[in-house]
Formats: sequence, structure tokens, C-alpha cells
Amino acid sequence: MAREYDAIIVGAGQAGVPLAKSLAAAGWHTALVERKHVGGTCVNEGCTPTKTMVASARVAYLARRAKDYGIDTGDVSVDMAAVRQRKRDIVQSWQEGSRQSLESTENLDLLMGEAAFTGLRTLEVRPTETPGSEAGTFTIKADRVFINTGCRPATPSLPGLDQVPYLDSTTIMELGEAPRHLLILGGGYVAVEFAQMFRRFGSQVTLVQRRPTLLPREDSDVAEALAAILREDGVELVLEAEALSVARNASGDLELQVQTPSGARALNGSHLLTATGRVPNTEALDLAATGLEADARGYVPVNERLETRVDGIYALGDVNGGPAFTHISYDDYRVIRANLLEGGHATTTGRVVPYVVYCDPELGRVGMSEREARDHGHDVRVYTMPMTSIGRALEMDEARGMVKAVVDSHTDLILGCAVLGVQGGEIMSAMQMAMMGGLTASQLREVVFAHPTLAEGLNNLFAR
Repeated sequence: MAREYDAIIVGAGQAGVPLAKSLAAAGWHTALVERKHVGGTCVNEGCTPTKTMVASARVAYLARRAKDYGIDTGDVSVDMAAVRQRKRDIVQSWQEGSRQSLESTENLDLLMGEAAFTGLRTLEVRPTETPGSEAGTFTIKADRVFINTGCRPATPSLPGLDQVPYLDSTTIMELGEAPRHLLILGGGYVAVEFAQMFRRFGSQVTLVQRRPTLLPREDSDVAEALAAILREDGVELVLEAEALSVARNASGDLELQVQTPSGARALNGSHLLTATGRVPNTEALDLAATGLEADARGYVPVNERLETRVDGIYALGDVNGGPAFTHISYDDYRVIRANLLEGGHATTTGRVVPYVVYCDPELGRVGMSEREARDHGHDVRVYTMPMTSIGRALEMDEARGMVKAVVDSHTDLILGCAVLGVQGGEIMSAMQMAMMGGLTASQLREVVFAHPTLAEGLNNLFAR
């Protein structure tokens, strides 16, 4: 006999958890199925642990720079085991808090196990080694099913990779010692964050990117400014380099063969991190059993209301192929909540997608880049300014980076911005609110900001 529910949510990620609690609070008998750990990627392998370690790396960086501020701290050393334990403790705290909250919610069953469709809105839950998993297999069914299974690190197709030890964005955070020489494959935000982090922990770092620039979505001037910062921090960047193979060499190191514009090159390192993207967790769901089919990349296609082609089945978060950010997963939850519980007509159409790359200084981005704005046919004015033009940044001795805004020439409305600078995510968020409120560049130029703040740099930016 199948256990019957009003709603089943597969995956306890950043959309699934709040949705489960909201549906249960509204009186829906709800099942939340999780195969490994509550909280999804963000709490367990993404935002929480990585930003915890980024913070530790920044302290090491500032400690080494203490004399620049007139402070003598003596020799600086990094205890990677302690860094790792701090990360583990914070993750565990988030995990346990979230799980306890779910288990205390009326009308909600937290089911630990691996779920797969066996028919229309019917799933089989198989036991896993996760604590709390039931001993046997059982079946559940509901009128509505919400898929929130997220993504995982992709494994690149690289000859020899299956013959050598390598790290991904999850396993690298479990190292008890900093690598002597870390090789990184990739040029996105994961590669950038770990490159700078482990350089600050004391590793020699070489980053290999097949494109001409890091963060290829960014305009070239922003990407080049970021590259200059990483080089200043001691990260070796090998750009426009195609990885050909990897193997152990005679000394026991990993040898990565790459093809660059200037010819073939062998890079030797003690550890290899692959950071070449992520893939959706859909292969175990047996989507076909319920009439669904993943797209060519494995994602579950949805419309602007997050509905799949099968009535009563929805996909939220990274698994639907939308922007892979925690705040977008949470916004997916808000769309579903508004439509199913509040009688609304919410969609994902036209929503603003901000993000922050947690390098140091941060790169905050919202809206269109200059390239995107021109591609969309906008006649634009571009405002750029080095962080050295912001007094507060100079006072903090944190004046690396730049600010860039793209403005429509006809309406004076801000189309997008990138802030590569200290607290860049916070400055970007202020710009985002200005954009959402319809403030023009001219209006921001005249705003009376408190002095001295980083935000008052916006006066200088738009006065140019």
C-alpha cells in the first residue's frame, strides 16, 4: 500500500525545505524525501562551507598584511585541520537546526532515502546509509510532486583522470593540510574562489582556463581586473589552455599536459581540483516512469510557473536549469507559494538575478553587462571607476578593483553593474535596489550618502 500525501518534495534544498514547511503549515499532508543531508548544496557543500573557509583565508591574508596598518602580529601560520573543523562545526549547526525544524513541523514527514518515480506522481523510496533512513523500500504518492534534487560537480572528460586522485569542490574542503602545489581546471567562480583561498592558505596555485578570460560572462575589463588581482596574490593563470591529459610522473606528482597558444606545456602539481561546471541530479529519478524527459543536459524543463509538462509535477532550484544560485532556488519557492497557497500568478519571467563571486575583493554583479546590453540593442553609456576613487576604500587600504555601470542613454536607467571591490556584493545590492526602484544614474549622482562610506562612491561613479 502506498503512503498517500497531498504533496511530495524530493530534495531538502533551499527551495524544498521552506516549501515543505509552508505547505504543511497550510494543512497539506507533506512528505519531504532527502537521500543524504538536509539543506542541499548551499548548507552542505556550497555557500556555507566555502564562505566559512574564504573567511579563514581572508584572516590569514590580513594577518600577513598587518604591518601595512602599523600592527606587528609576528609570523603567520595556517592550521588547515582547525580551518576544516571550524567549517564542519558551522555546517553541522546549520544541518541540525534545519533538520530539527522540519521534524517538529506538523503535517510534515521527513523521509530519508533515495526516491525514484514508478508511475504518475508515484515514487519508491529506497533506504540509504543516511541516519534516519528506513530499513525497507516503500511507496509514496501525491497529487503534487516537487523535484528539488539540485546539482553536483561535473567530472571533466580528461584522459588519465580516472587513473589519478583528484579533488572537486566538495572533497577539497576536507583536506587536513594545504596542498604544496594545487592545479585547478576551470575559470568560473568555483575555480576563482578556491584558487585565491588556497594561495592564502600557503599553497602554490596554478589555474588552467580554456577561455581567454576568467568568468567569461563578465566584460573583458572586469575579468582582466580580477585576473590582475589574482596574479598580484601569487596565483599563476594559464589562459586559453586546453587540458590534454593527466598522469603521475616519476617523482609522484601529477603532471597535467595542456595546449596553449604558445605551444604544449606540462604543469606539475601535488593536487588537482576539477572545477569545470555542475550536472543535475536526475539520473536516479527515473523521470520516464511518470512521463517526463530530461533535456540534453539532464535538467528538468519547466515553464515560467515552474510546471513541468506533466500536470502536478514541478521542478525547483538548480535541477530545472535556471541560474544556479541559492537565492534563485528560494525565489522558485516563493513563486510556488504565491501560486498554490496565495492564489497568485507569480512567474520567473523578468526576475532580476544578482550574484556575488566571493573572491577578495568581492565581485558583485546584477543586470546586464556592457556586452549583453549592446547585444540587446541598447544605446548605452558606460561608467567605470577604480576603487581608488572611493575614500573609504583607501582608508581601509582595500582599494583594489573597479566599479562599472551600464546605463541606457535614452532613459538614464541603470541596466546593470559590476562591483569588483571591498564589500562589492553590498554595493551591488544597493545598485540593485536603485534599479528595481527605477532610480536614474543622474538621481544616484545627487544622492546624499553618509560620509565616509563605500556607497558614496556611486556619487563619483555617475559624475564621470
